[in-house]
Amino acid sequence: MPPSRRRAAEALRNSTGALSTAATGRMSSDLPWFDDLSAQDRSWVGLIVQAGIRGFVDWYDREVEASAHDPLDVVVFGAAPRELTGVISLQQTVELIRLSIRVVETTIDDLLDAEDVGHVHDAVLRYAREVAFATAAVYARAAESRGAWDARLEALVVDAVVRAEADETVLSRASALGWGAQGDVAVVLGAVPPHREELDVFESVRRSARAGDMDALCATQGDRLVVVLGGVTDPLKAATRLLDHFGDGPVVVGPVTTDLAHANASARAALSAHRAASGWPDAPRPVASRDLLPERALAGDGHARRHLVDDVYLPLVAARGTLLETLGAWFEHGSSIEGTARALFVHPNTVRYRLRQITDVTGWSPTRPREAFALQLALILGRQSGRTEL
Repeated sequence: MPPSRRRAAEALRNSTGALSTAATGRMSSDLPWFDDLSAQDRSWVGLIVQAGIRGFVDWYDREVEASAHDPLDVVVFGAAPRELTGVISLQQTVELIRLSIRVVETTIDDLLDAEDVGHVHDAVLRYAREVAFATAAVYARAAESRGAWDARLEALVVDAVVRAEADETVLSRASALGWGAQGDVAVVLGAVPPHREELDVFESVRRSARAGDMDALCATQGDRLVVVLGGVTDPLKAATRLLDHFGDGPVVVGPVTTDLAHANASARAALSAHRAASGWPDAPRPVASRDLLPERALAGDGHARRHLVDDVYLPLVAARGTLLETLGAWFEHGSSIEGTARALFVHPNTVRYRLRQITDVTGWSPTRPREAFALQLALILGRQSGRTEL
């Protein structure tokens, strides 16, 4: 080491305490956020400043590239706990480093011989660059760690929703993940997209949801991507926003529920519909779980069977006995208005009127083949149930 560098290094080492004290003393006046920290966090921040200044003196003293020694993220930030990255932001850390460098630059002129000042200033600039890269590395690792932890927590929340275990603890976890939806909730389910990282898919889903003023919680379960949407007004429209984030195959949206605590009903319907969707290869994408009620019932879904009986068959029983009779005759005579009219000894217009009433009562039209299939299955299941009233 040249004599001038050795002399400058010795002067810097002897002044480490003074430099650290000067930098610490200026934090309260120059950094508005510093006084808002807790006493313990202020202590940790002070340690970072001191470690950074000592690190510069050691780095300068050795007259080799910093990469030959311990990484600067270890030298500067090693004394502070990892949790500190969640207390002060990256921008605040940059301000902290800038303050420390500024203190060193304004102080060394009084500490060093005039002939040593120039190359020490150059060294400070190089050191500041290295510390900046080290800071970025620290916050990048912290972000990755938080991202992985958040993904695990999110998976637990979605799993609890699917399993109907969304208690207060789960709702609190959802809130910690940023779930702030006040209003209706629906579950959208489809295939996991191939060749994409899970966290990238989740972030893309959340961006699309935010663009529609909705919240989203995501998880993969086997080969399925499950998305819980909050703030839903139109479930099919909401699901359409997310189509590009699913893999090939059916995308199903469950019914709207009042909140996250009751979203298991939407999840249950969506899961059942997704399993049964192969029975309707021409189904739209996305498709509402209600539109797959016939396939779900045939696949053994007890909830779907009860839905067809309670919400389709029994309302017809309660409305007018002639509606049920007309529907049965309609199917028995090949969906012919004239044939049904002859069988019931009524005018064809009476049949047309009753068919419209059936549509009003059930929401399914007997004149549309797909909906007629659901009505016929509801009629069969209702008869088998033996029930005659709601």
